[in-house]
Amino acid sequence: MDSLVSTEWLANELGASDLRVVDATWVMPGDGDPAGDYEKAHIPGAVFMDLGELRDTSTDLPMMLPPAEKFASRMQSLGLGDGSRIVLYDNSPYKTAARAWFMLKTFGAHDVAILDGGFAKWQAEGRDTASGKETLRHRHFTVWEDRKDVRDIDAMKANVESGAEQVVDARSEARFTGEEPDPRPSTHAGHIPGSRNLPIGRLFNDDGTYKSEDAIRAEFEAAGIDPEKPVVTTCGSGVTAAVLAFGLSRIGNKAALYDGSWSEWGADRSTPKAMGPA
Repeated sequence: MDSLVSTEWLANELGASDLRVVDATWVMPGDGDPAGDYEKAHIPGAVFMDLGELRDTSTDLPMMLPPAEKFASRMQSLGLGDGSRIVLYDNSPYKTAARAWFMLKTFGAHDVAILDGGFAKWQAEGRDTASGKETLRHRHFTVWEDRKDVRDIDAMKANVESGAEQVVDARSEARFTGEEPDPRPSTHAGHIPGSRNLPIGRLFNDDGTYKSEDAIRAEFEAAGIDPEKPVVTTCGSGVTAAVLAFGLSRIGNKAALYDGSWSEWGADRSTPKAMGPA
């Protein structure tokens, strides 16, 4: 299974015994009700992955990766297990299926894809939807994790000095430059020194599908990123950074992700901050 699948492909595969479809929609608190929207309409057979709950609740940072045991337990309860082919979709401006993709890959799932165009494209094509909740039989999900592609604040501080990995920030240009203040209290505006800016919207076509691999490569190069060299992605809280990581994966770069992102870096008084363009 390719890491990016079409609505036509998914429609033909629905009902396969090893296929699991997951609604991974997440929005900023107060901006909507993804769980409620899922119950009103979802792709038949899809289960709802609550990304707002699937995080490390022992920290004040908003969206840090959860412990492996918690992640495995939640996957089992959703009917996602070893050997499943998992297709993720969302209906979020933040393209949050990519965050679910990054977590699943980090915690050991091997066959994971994103639905190109998401639920909006599925609905626009008049395809079948279901309502209510889906209940799947629990499946075993092996507790496993590999955080080699996850960066913490100490690694990012060291990287400011070494420049060993390119850093690309998924936030809007105004947030990156510091022209727009950060929405989080006590969080500095600006960006990590030396980082580049590539807002996630530049990776998508007008219909919400991902651009071609050549076009994605061109967007990274235009932002000053060499896709052939190591890259770390960052954003506000680690969610849209996963979109850039997925885009890089489409062109052969296994990027790392700074999980704390600006919610950690911008609030830490010991970190250097830069303002203005890259």
